[in-house]
Amino acid sequence: MNLRNVAIIAHVDHGKTTLVDQLFRQSGTFRENQRVEERAMDSNELEKERGITILAKCTSIEWANSAGETTHINIVDTPGHADFGAEVERILSMVDGVILLVDSAEGPMPQTKFVTGKALSLGLKPIVVVNKIDRPDARPAEVLDEVFELFLNLEANDEQLDFPTLYASGRAGYAGLTDDVREGDLTPLFEKIVEHVPAPQLDPQGEFKMLATLLDRDNFLGRILTGRIESGTLNVNDPIRAVDVNGKTVEDGRVTKLFAFQGLERVPVETAKAGDIVAIAGLMKATVSNTIGTPQITEPLHAREIDPPTLSMTFAVNDSPFAGKDGDKVQSRVIRDRLDREAEGNVAIRVSETPGGEAFEVAGRGELQLGVLIETLRREGFELSISRPRVLFREGPSGREEPYETVVVDVDDEFSGTVIDKMALRKAEMTDMRPSGGGKTRLMFSAPSRGLIGYHGEFLSDTRGTGIMNRLFDKYGPYKGPITGRQNGVLISMEQGAAVAYSLNMLEERGILFISPGEMLYEGMVIGENAKPQDLEVNPLKSKQLTNFRASGKDEGIRLTPPKRMTLEQAIAYIQDDELVEVTPKAIRIRKRFLDPHERKRESRKMEAA
Repeated sequence: MNLRNVAIIAHVDHGKTTLVDQLFRQSGTFRENQRVEERAMDSNELEKERGITILAKCTSIEWANSAGETTHINIVDTPGHADFGAEVERILSMVDGVILLVDSAEGPMPQTKFVTGKALSLGLKPIVVVNKIDRPDARPAEVLDEVFELFLNLEANDEQLDFPTLYASGRAGYAGLTDDVREGDLTPLFEKIVEHVPAPQLDPQGEFKMLATLLDRDNFLGRILTGRIESGTLNVNDPIRAVDVNGKTVEDGRVTKLFAFQGLERVPVETAKAGDIVAIAGLMKATVSNTIGTPQITEPLHAREIDPPTLSMTFAVNDSPFAGKDGDKVQSRVIRDRLDREAEGNVAIRVSETPGGEAFEVAGRGELQLGVLIETLRREGFELSISRPRVLFREGPSGREEPYETVVVDVDDEFSGTVIDKMALRKAEMTDMRPSGGGKTRLMFSAPSRGLIGYHGEFLSDTRGTGIMNRLFDKYGPYKGPITGRQNGVLISMEQGAAVAYSLNMLEERGILFISPGEMLYEGMVIGENAKPQDLEVNPLKSKQLTNFRASGKDEGIRLTPPKRMTLEQAIAYIQDDELVEVTPKAIRIRKRFLDPHERKRESRKMEAA
């Protein structure tokens, strides 16, 4: 049987998962009458809500050409966001070719550069698919030129520069060799995969070796490790050994279950050979980047280094007066176990304990990645106190260095001046500015990651919700000095109890409220943003004074402006160093780190003295 292993890589929202849906349908993986969800590969609840791929997933299809010859194609759907780049790096080692999907209007974006650079450095030869060719604003010729220019900048070799190109609409399910294609099916793409992606050139007669690339858990089978068999053959019940990157034995075990991929399912098989992508159950300690082989194994397979984390947050036990009311996982021991488990399977996350053991430093690749982790935890019943994100500095040859990002912004022409001014305040340097058609401008910046924390919400307000911002870790560079943070103070509750409409009505002139009447509050909780730079302690529980006589207008219904509600990411980006986000399964609240006002004053004096 013919075999091909291929990954689909692209910038977030350029249509990878939708294209895979159509490949499933047209290869006969799904029956004609089978009811299948849209974006079937995005199986995780958060992926469905956000419309992005977070976890890499393996699948396979059987495709028969017109002569009846069948090819088994293993497909890996990869995340497009750089925060989940560790997933991309690992799984590219399992495939022999990549399909690079590029939006016909947007062209190559920062994450396109990121994933393509990883693929080219591994020597993979891409098939370029210009997707969404039916968009009214499509510009396929220019986009193809931009892809070629990107390949040159990434130092592609001659073979990689001689890439085949297809034009497609993943949603409509057709592809063709010219940019005027508007009907048909995906046969040209299937043919190009078989013709252009090489079959695995591996040794089925050698000793069994496989690099663990993905880690999953099953309630009945325990750990399940996925990877591509690099040499030899594996059977159920074979004895195996796992070794780390230095060749040191992690554990010995036996293959209790062996799975291959068929459509969206993992199906049990009795045997597998070199080139197959399989999942193995039976090991208790082995993890991602370990080499699994015969009991005689001494030399590990090469595992790629993962880019280091650039951002960290403190995950602490929730110690607010409302702790334990919503969630059932509130102890530091339970939080530690869950974070250790996450770090085990997600090599881009690092967890360390702070002195005292009540809080944990969690480092990752970006706000989105850590935000997704926090959201997952709260849905599992955890309660946490989360600190403001901090960038991770390092010492370089010329002193202190901090992470920089490449930022690509697409905005309406009228807003470009505002964005340039705001980015300059955040110590960003503009590297390019060009019209992108349709009354829009594309701006490119090199900016310290520190300056971008909390900017996205402000950016959307400044561009009336029409701006698009994409960020990508670029390098560590010289420390840029102090950057001004939030300009406004906050309104802090002085009392505990239910908020009163009369009192909130009086407070509206002070700033923007985050709460509604009847909401339960506690002392030290942030209930709104002050219109002035200072923090202000207020009483949101004050009732109207009752009198014996009625004055005209006194009993009119109180009408409050709807409160400003923040998402988890917005709240984390909004807070200052002396504030925390309280996260529970039912609520997201902002609070002061020290709830007692006297303690807050003492701490602020200490900070000023320091």
